[in-house]
Amino acid sequence: MGGGGATNRGPEIILVGFQLSKDTEVLLSCVFSLLYIFNLLANGVILGLIWLDLRLHSPMYFFLSHLAIIDICYASSSSPNMLEKLIVLLVTCAGEECPILVVMAYDGFAAICHPPQYTVIMNWTVCMLLVIAIWACGFSLALVHVILSLRLTFSGPQEVNHFFWEILSILKVACGDTWINEVFVFAGAVFILVGPLSPVLICYVHILWAILKIQTKEGRRKAFSTCSSHFCVVGFYFGIAMMVDLVPDNSQREEQQKNPYPVSPLFNPLLNPLIYSLRNAQMKAAFNRALQKKRAI
Repeated sequence: MGGGGATNRGPEIILVGFQLSKDTEVLLSCVFSLLYIFNLLANGVILGLIWLDLRLHSPMYFFLSHLAIIDICYASSSSPNMLEKLIVLLVTCAGEECPILVVMAYDGFAAICHPPQYTVIMNWTVCMLLVIAIWACGFSLALVHVILSLRLTFSGPQEVNHFFWEILSILKVACGDTWINEVFVFAGAVFILVGPLSPVLICYVHILWAILKIQTKEGRRKAFSTCSSHFCVVGFYFGIAMMVDLVPDNSQREEQQKNPYPVSPLFNPLLNPLIYSLRNAQMKAAFNRALQKKRAI
């Protein structure tokens, strides 16, 4: 992948990927293709149910529908054949995933800790403004990365020890001073990873404390089931992100960092709808109602 080999085009950037046999590459291609198809189907079902079922027209599922859209775009932008043209989309989706999880955590906090004021706190105007801000921040982050990348130069064909355009790996083969790009990558990582994690943890501390104060066992179970799906998604997403980003910067960093990436852009978006469908009573009920309507036709 890269700029191509013609004389009037930029230097070619070759993504090394995994050094595997042809049979293994074919097997992995089939597996990743199936994951991608299941991702589209699963997130598509989530979007369809939320759109068609009026009982799911609430702030929680409004944000979940945007998470599904982000997951579809995230997985699509990670496809190697499309990556050269969709690198902006990849960075945009990566920058939007964490903020949407923060907003969903805040929605759970408002629903469980302040139920009488929930409709005031999470009214539709607030929900729309939050979603617009999330998408605007994601595109702005991607745009700055693109603008800073345009100032870089590359000499001759370059091999990058990765299987998609991971920004720090690309910077290592660039000519000239890349410190501005590196500083912005670090600042962006803090903004979209460390920054969102803090309010998420604060929300869940308050949520767990509120659940523990509920007198009845059935009430605690119902309250916990409301936020358990989102808690699982948050734990998995931030766990993978920290495992990747907190690897020390040494000669083995790129090889270690590659390991979670084949499944992260495809498995994470697939895991989200599975968790929300299998662990969420309202989503399962909506799915059953949709099946009953189809059988009745």
